[in-house]
Amino acid sequence: MGVYPPGYIDRYVEAALARGVTEIGFTEHLYRCVESERVLGQWWTSDPREDLQAQIEAWLASERNLSLERYVEVVLDAKSRGLPVRLGLEVDFVPGTEAAVLELLAPFPFDYLVGSVHWIGAWNFMRDTAPEEFERRGVATAFEQYFALETALAGSGMVDVLGHADVIKRHRLRPEGDLTPFYLPLVEAAAGSGTAIEISSAGLRYPVGQTFPSADVLPIFQRAGIPITLASDAHQPDQTAWGHDEVVAVARAAGYREYLRFDLRTARPTPLPDLAAP
Repeated sequence: MGVYPPGYIDRYVEAALARGVTEIGFTEHLYRCVESERVLGQWWTSDPREDLQAQIEAWLASERNLSLERYVEVVLDAKSRGLPVRLGLEVDFVPGTEAAVLELLAPFPFDYLVGSVHWIGAWNFMRDTAPEEFERRGVATAFEQYFALETALAGSGMVDVLGHADVIKRHRLRPEGDLTPFYLPLVEAAAGSGTAIEISSAGLRYPVGQTFPSADVLPIFQRAGIPITLASDAHQPDQTAWGHDEVVAVARAAGYREYLRFDLRTARPTPLPDLAAP
C-alpha cells in the first residue's frame, strides 16, 4: 500500500513558509484511500459508455493505494511536532453516497472537508485526453452536467468548502456567451447551505490560466455572502502556496477582506494578508 515517504509533510511546510504562508491544510483525495471503495461504490458502471467505464476503472486501480487511517496519522504526527498544519480531506462527490461517506469520516478529527467534482458519470474530465470527449458530447452539455453536480454538492451541506468550483474550464474550453447562468444555481445552493468556496491558484498552472473561480465571476459569490478559503491545490511540495499573492489579489478585487481558517470543522474568519508592495 502506498505511503508518504519520510519528510514528505515537512517539505510542503517548508515550501509554504518560504512563500510567506504560515499555515497549510492537507487535503488528500478520498478516492485514493482504499477505505473509499465501500462507500463510493462502482458509480461508473451506470454510465452507458463502456469505453469510459474501462478507462476510469483502470485509472482507479492505479490511484487507490493509500490508507485513510495512515494519512490521518501522518498529518496528526506533524501537528504534534508543532508544524503549522491542518487536517483536511478532499471528498470526491458521488451523488447518493453522502451518508455513507460522512459515516466513514465521522471518527476522524478533521479540521475541514473540501468537496469536489472530478467526474461526470464515468468520464474523468480532468485528464489531458478530456478535450476529445468535450467535442463529442458538446462543451455546453459538459458544463450543464458539471454544474448540476457541483450545485448538488453545494446544496448537500456535507463539506465545509467547495474545491475548484469551476474546474470544468481547466482545458480552456467553454460555451459561447455569458457563463453567469451556470453559476447562479451554484451560488444559491452554497449560500443556502453555508458552504464556503476556495480560491485556488491551480488554474493558473493549467491551460485556462485563471484562478478557480476566476476573477470575472468571483464577485457573484461575494455579493451572496459566500466566504472563501485560499488554496494552491499542490500535488507536489514545490507547488505549495504557489500563486498565493495572485489568489489574494483576486479575492481583494472581488471585495473580500477576510478568509476562513478551520479548526475541527469550526470556521475562523481571518483578515486577508496584505500584499507586498511591487
